[in-house]
Amino acid sequence: MSPALRILLAALLLLPALARTAPAQTNPGFVPRETPPLGDVATYGLLPPVSARMPEEPLIVDLPAKGREYGQRGGWIRSFITQRRNSRIAALYGYARLVGYNEKRELVPDILKAVTVEEGRDFTLTLRRGHRWSDGAPFTSDDIRYWWEDIVNNPMLSPSGPPRFMLVDGKPPEVAFPDPVTVRFRWASPNPHFLPNLAAARPPFIYRPAHYLKQFHARYTDEATLAPQIAKAKVRNWAALHNARDDMFRMENADEPTLQPWMAVARGSGSHLLFQRNPYYHRFDANGVQLPYADGLDVTVMSGGLIPAQVATGHADLQAEALTFSQVPVLVSGEASGNYRTRLWPSGTAADIALYPNLNYNDPVWRGLLRDVRFRRALSLAIDRRIVNRSLYFGLAREGGVGVLPFSSLYKPERHGLWAEYDPEAAAALLDEIGLPRKRGEAYRSLPDGRPLEVIVETTGEKPEVADTLQIIAETWRDVGVRLLVRTADRDVLRNRVYAGQVMMAVWSGWDNGVPEPDSNPEELAPMTQENFSWPKWGQYYQTSGAAGEPIGMPVAETLMRLAHDWAHVATTEERRPLWERMLDIHAENVLVIGIVGEAPQPVVASNRLRNVPERGLWLWDPGAFLGIYRPDEFFFADPPPRS
Repeated sequence: MSPALRILLAALLLLPALARTAPAQTNPGFVPRETPPLGDVATYGLLPPVSARMPEEPLIVDLPAKGREYGQRGGWIRSFITQRRNSRIAALYGYARLVGYNEKRELVPDILKAVTVEEGRDFTLTLRRGHRWSDGAPFTSDDIRYWWEDIVNNPMLSPSGPPRFMLVDGKPPEVAFPDPVTVRFRWASPNPHFLPNLAAARPPFIYRPAHYLKQFHARYTDEATLAPQIAKAKVRNWAALHNARDDMFRMENADEPTLQPWMAVARGSGSHLLFQRNPYYHRFDANGVQLPYADGLDVTVMSGGLIPAQVATGHADLQAEALTFSQVPVLVSGEASGNYRTRLWPSGTAADIALYPNLNYNDPVWRGLLRDVRFRRALSLAIDRRIVNRSLYFGLAREGGVGVLPFSSLYKPERHGLWAEYDPEAAAALLDEIGLPRKRGEAYRSLPDGRPLEVIVETTGEKPEVADTLQIIAETWRDVGVRLLVRTADRDVLRNRVYAGQVMMAVWSGWDNGVPEPDSNPEELAPMTQENFSWPKWGQYYQTSGAAGEPIGMPVAETLMRLAHDWAHVATTEERRPLWERMLDIHAENVLVIGIVGEAPQPVVASNRLRNVPERGLWLWDPGAFLGIYRPDEFFFADPPPRS
């Protein structure tokens, strides 16, 4: 049975009850409007009218106040992704979160009606009364209770217990569910991680459709009923079955209800994904039209190398994935015939290209050298960032190290350029001081044990700009006696090799969040996660509470951990700002990551028919979910065509 048919059948059963409990209008002058295609469905009795599908207090968007037009419903937004697992596009474009960031990167209620915070440790979440899942079932505090009691605190589903952001000093909160629309989390000390995690590009989804998932949970469904489902799914036990059906982020399980503006459709091949509008979505424009404006997302999986040509011939309505600055000439040349425009948004990461010396590298000689601040400074000073910027980005990127961007109140220009000027003489002097000799007549220096000074940099090879940058760096490093060798590996292989200490240096982007504010989580600046390529084993040690990885073995890293700990234990922005400032100063002075360029232009292609797409934005994973923060549910087609 298709998801659409299931929704219609469920709606028929719910219709009498919904009709009796039509939501009270708490916003004077707001009148919900039936609009096609759902209006036609409601007319024939297959769905309740919009007044019965909406929450009692929907989120009403004042589009003119945002500088946007009121739109019309219709049309499917075509886009491409490079692999099936990027079906997360629906959750990113949808960006429906309990609380979310607006375009000013301020946290505001979204799915929630309100959030009350006391002393930074007592959080009261208020749901929208009458809000429903995409299949019409009520969304209540029981859906959050199910996540907390039946998933997070069930050892079969969560062997490690509650996630780290739910723990303060290792202790979980007191949790209460006083009524269907109220949830309270109370910690003994402030928890500044809680709300930002709820608004993340990949949120923890502290709610689940309990009415759907209970059929796969041993607490609610007997063994005899679960057994044939486990066998059919070819999994080991009920927990594996539950995990397979619980897919809130990638949304590949079309049977699982969602709160996003678009929901998965079962039909479609492995290379073609469809997400159709959620008829119970909670957001409306001030004219009474239920969002999203677009009927759905039409997503095709395709090799990244083929996507620019497809975009240039007008086969995408909204596209950024797999597009890089080097492809801008091709994209611009196709604008007239493809009926689209290419926007260039600055990247919001702390650097677009950065070198990560692995301070946990397995080779003891190299590990000691990489931990020597003089060596990291020398490598940074021996890079001519101006050549990189002019050759690859026509001077449009920002040259400098890894750090916050001018869009943040924490930005300081003197910090951004520290140890980032091209000064080969100073670089050579530092290498001499360390004791890395270059014998007469030899091009490269030697390690203390006699081996050649060969820095092996590993990359995924996904962006041509990275390969060209490494070639430029190799030439300037050669001038100071350092040989650069490049090794290419698959993304997942590279990550695992870094985590295992097998990679000397990796090239990646800088910190995900290049525009932090004092209340932003500083975990990227301290060894708190293995995902940071500077210190993966120290991050593992912290994440696993000592079960894996290695304890920190470097004073500057210990200082960063202490500052991050202090940040998490103060309650005000004023107290957090100096802690952030100190961490940023430490990174700039110690060159723990060697940044090359930042704010590199990211092409964002949008059809001329698609309106409300911002002319300028910040291309950022978190906070922002790339395009999500700009609310694609408000994008609309000026002349939506019927879907064939």
